[in-house]
Amino acid sequence: MSISFPGFAENKVTVQSDDGPIEIAYLIGGSGPPLLLLHGFPQTKAIWSQVAPELAKNFTVIAADLRGYGASSKPHGKADHSTYSKRSMAADQHALMKSLGFNQFFLLGHDRGGRVSHRLAMDHPESVLRLMVLDISPTLAMYEKTTMAFAKGYWHWFFLIQPEPIPETMIRENPEFWLKNHMGRHAGTGIFSADHWAEYLAGASNSESMHAMCEDYRAAASIDLVHDRADRAAGSQLTMPMRVLWGEYGLVNQCFKPLDDWMQVASDVTGEAVPSGHYIPEEVPEQLLAETRKFFA
Repeated sequence: MSISFPGFAENKVTVQSDDGPIEIAYLIGGSGPPLLLLHGFPQTKAIWSQVAPELAKNFTVIAADLRGYGASSKPHGKADHSTYSKRSMAADQHALMKSLGFNQFFLLGHDRGGRVSHRLAMDHPESVLRLMVLDISPTLAMYEKTTMAFAKGYWHWFFLIQPEPIPETMIRENPEFWLKNHMGRHAGTGIFSADHWAEYLAGASNSESMHAMCEDYRAAASIDLVHDRADRAAGSQLTMPMRVLWGEYGLVNQCFKPLDDWMQVASDVTGEAVPSGHYIPEEVPEQLLAETRKFFA
């Protein structure tokens, strides 16, 4: 990985899953309580480069690549999309933390990483001491409250869930065009450094990774909703302290009420908008640092 994380060691761990052995790539640095950072789509652990070294002054920081992303394994998705269910992706990260000796930890997830974090905290509540998610409402809430404005703005949600290999083939024809039109519409591409952009483009240009990313979304529109509805039917709630931040200028703020939405699935949640678009760790890293230090103190 060419992105600079001063003081961090880069490694991989193999975890066992229903899809066979999965390698999870991660960076680790610092000392203090363990804090796991999970990135979103179509990015990698690189999103944390402006915040992780500072957080490492107070925490043992682990920044991991989700299954299917970055340097982690990219198995081909099963027909039921369970390979990239948030339950499977969360189990990877739970196993990673246990392999590092952390049975309990703090958890911060952006975008898809926030959805994995939601499932990790729901499936393994004894492990997650505190939870923060960035610029999302719960998946089930967002699908059930979809409007024309949301569908037009987040058109990739409905494009990427089309059957294999429709989106994979179309993106493969011009990955850079796809990436610019996806990421650029949120906040412009100028917020990303050249090395970050190169890393994200490499992911979009990798056919295995792009298939995995499509499967991530296909799972969100199918098996993940089954799991979320089962939680709702059972009255299951997140009980650990939870903090939600979302971008004041982003579509989530325009189309949803994130704090109200999370209050439907969590019993101890606070949150607010920050002066940012969707990519909070790269747009307002200093504010995210302040929020993270305060919440996980």
